[in-house]
Amino acid sequence: MNKIRTATALTTLGLVAAMMAGCASPAATPSETSAGGDGPSASELRLGYFANVTHAPALVGLEEGLFADALGDDVTITTQVFNAGPAAIEALTAGAIDATYIGPNPSINTFIQSGGESARIVAGAATGGAALVVRDGIDTPADLEGTTIATPQLGNTQDVAARVWLADQGFETDTSGGGDVQITPTENAQTLTLFQDGQLDGAWLPEPWVSRLVIDAGAHVLQDEADLWKDGEFPTTVLLVRKEFLDEHPDVVADLLKGHEAAVQWIADNPDEAPAVINGAIEKETGKPLADEVIARALEHVTFSVDPHADTFETLVDNGIQAGTQKEGSIEGLFDLRLLNKQLEAAGADTVSAAGLGED
Repeated sequence: MNKIRTATALTTLGLVAAMMAGCASPAATPSETSAGGDGPSASELRLGYFANVTHAPALVGLEEGLFADALGDDVTITTQVFNAGPAAIEALTAGAIDATYIGPNPSINTFIQSGGESARIVAGAATGGAALVVRDGIDTPADLEGTTIATPQLGNTQDVAARVWLADQGFETDTSGGGDVQITPTENAQTLTLFQDGQLDGAWLPEPWVSRLVIDAGAHVLQDEADLWKDGEFPTTVLLVRKEFLDEHPDVVADLLKGHEAAVQWIADNPDEAPAVINGAIEKETGKPLADEVIARALEHVTFSVDPHADTFETLVDNGIQAGTQKEGSIEGLFDLRLLNKQLEAAGADTVSAAGLGED
């Protein structure tokens, strides 16, 4: 059996089924006066995500029809696939999408840069599943001097983690690719090719790309990011919603959350089926499925949960400032977990905390 780590706030399929039923749909709370009428207040939900294992709830929610079931016949879900967080934020800010699965650092960035007006984190999705992998001959951090490593995109969650960790090892880096270790933001698929061709010495990546470089390209893990956090728990993916959409259509966001929770629970309840479903979704987006051993290894390193681990976000802010990829600012108000917690309460499950950084 493939090992899939889950830490969901829901505990049984029955709880999810109850929430999926129309009679269990909770009233909207963020802006109740803005969602009028008996039906949905929007006819379309535009959702962003990445073709990564760390975005498995999005992949499963789409493949298994869980979002469609939760949203009902009156709301159409359309999707857009991104390589990394900053690109997804650009689309969200431009109003091209309404919600996206994304890493925490781009979520922090957009919130601070907009003065708290751009978006809200409404749920967690995944923790873990990121690491620095390197070529043969690099066995200690000291061996990295003069090397070139890739990250998915400047300012994305793995990029920030790489820059902060390298600084802790005594290396200087800069956002233009200079310094003791050159950091080259590169699309994940291109990173694999460049590593195989010997043009990169390593990369700080999310799953399944860590496992792809290890199994398909002979890399080895120099630093698992989980080892840098208390209890190995650090947020990799959250569900972020454009503030205007949340304010105007809380009923649709509530239904999106029902589909999201159902997807997280489906992964927990179907450990034998989940790898194939996730892999099938990745194949649709990338044109090629992952090897069985790659998807199995990747899933062993990721935990899926609706808890966004808000208590880690102040540290993430400090990391982004240290990395030089974001400006200083407050993240008070970044989280709006009221819809999520109302549904968890209705299901008799434990609620999750905004850690004083918003509504819960």
